[in-house]
Amino acid sequence: MTLLTTAARMLIIPAALGCLAGCGGDGVEDRPQPASQPAASKPPKPQPSDWREIISDADRDRLARWRQSWMAGLEKAGAAGQAKAIAAQGMLMKPDLSMPGPSLPAGDYACRVIKMGAQAKGMPNYTAYPAFTCRVSAEGAVLRFAKLDGSQRHVGTIYPDDGTRMIFLGSLMLGDETRPLRYGRDTERDMVGVVERVGQARWRIAFPYPRWESLIDVMELTPKG
Repeated sequence: MTLLTTAARMLIIPAALGCLAGCGGDGVEDRPQPASQPAASKPPKPQPSDWREIISDADRDRLARWRQSWMAGLEKAGAAGQAKAIAAQGMLMKPDLSMPGPSLPAGDYACRVIKMGAQAKGMPNYTAYPAFTCRVSAEGAVLRFAKLDGSQRHVGTIYPDDGTRMIFLGSLMLGDETRPLRYGRDTERDMVGVVERVGQARWRIAFPYPRWESLIDVMELTPKG
């Protein structure tokens, strides 16, 4: 009995040793593995600074016809008896007059909008709104623009163009909305404008063919304080 037990043990021990070597493989699986390194994050894609790379086809068309919209608005406003009110605005309402240096310094501005030319019957052909507050901030080669109050608030980016004008691309916030739509997301809200300087400290943004109400909106901007 003792001999059988001893022999059995002699057979079992090598088998057990072989299992320890074979069942555990080469032991690599049992050792802690180094933590995998997260993939390097890609740097954010720089935003274009050329408005031509961003503008929609519809707004390219509106921009090409900016003077046409202005003259049509002036004609309708004048026919409605507003010629004197228009003349009182001086250079602001003269589409072919502007000054070099269209870039606005960063800061807060008093901004008021004049709408000309009704899009539908029964609407006024000339409406001058009181001044609200707009803010301009510099961001690299472009300017960020936001109208801070009022029921219609323009928010967007002003891009360099040439020595006499810049181009605004943005969207329109309405009512109690708290976040603007990204330009290009809703064509009914998209806005395109021509930014020009019309005085020592006086600028305008002309918005041709806005989606609602008028044929052209002219926004006057003067520094606050």
